[in-house]
Amino acid sequence: MHQRIDLHTHSTASDGTLRPAELMRAASKAGLSAIALTDHDTFDGLPEARAEAEKIGLTLVPGCELSLDYNGLPTHVLALFVDERPGHVTRDLSRVRAARTRRNEAMLEKLRSVGVRLDPEDVRRRAGGVVGRPHMAQAMLDAGVVRSFEEAFTRFLGAGGLAYVPKAKLTPVEAIRSIHADHGLAVLAHPYLLSRQPERIRAILEDLTGLGLDGVEAYYTEHSEQYTELIADLAAELGLLVSGGSDFHGDVKPSVALGRGRGGLFVRGELLERMEETLAARRAHPEN
Repeated sequence: MHQRIDLHTHSTASDGTLRPAELMRAASKAGLSAIALTDHDTFDGLPEARAEAEKIGLTLVPGCELSLDYNGLPTHVLALFVDERPGHVTRDLSRVRAARTRRNEAMLEKLRSVGVRLDPEDVRRRAGGVVGRPHMAQAMLDAGVVRSFEEAFTRFLGAGGLAYVPKAKLTPVEAIRSIHADHGLAVLAHPYLLSRQPERIRAILEDLTGLGLDGVEAYYTEHSEQYTELIADLAAELGLLVSGGSDFHGDVKPSVALGRGRGGLFVRGELLERMEETLAARRAHPEN
């Protein structure tokens, strides 16, 4: 039986600072019995993570975090129990990755137009995996263009910034359909970003449940006790699975610890067991 787990983490395959193998060792050291690797829009870190997890006796839940286009809201869904094998999600991600490359090129061009010249190769080297805005921000910080990550995003890279270009995203219907086709679970990440108002988040969860959403992240680093209870109650009411994770990124978010968030997070292993039971039932009765 699992004790403490963490079902939302990132490695250098996207915008974290620990390599996948390092992340697995850190999880074991932190006393976790299971961890999900959910890098942004990529499965690239899974082979290395899997090899290390097997070596040290840690349960790895494969997955990734998908960015969705949902009514203009910052909506992310975790594709849990989906891996790097060719399938529906990997096909969708290939399309998203091509669009991301075009976006990065457009943002670097916009930066050049306002006098900020970054070497594309240098930015790619910093990433190690999927190139994103944090890697551009680090390059700007190192070059002395800005004094902080916050300034890089406020002035240049964030929405409304001088170099901002909107991100290509999947719709909820596309993402959930692909996750289910690959025999995974679609779990809404950090719902507090969508709304902290009870009636508003209820309406959002009802809508997404109608589209096939499987679960919601009630236990999360930035959720208050009251909000956690609200999301857990709504999940029970709507028949959604409950998930939880720290959203660990390493040095990018130094105050967020694996499995503990800012210190008070505890994700119970039984939540993972319920997910596994749900998937087993689906496999036994695929027509439902």
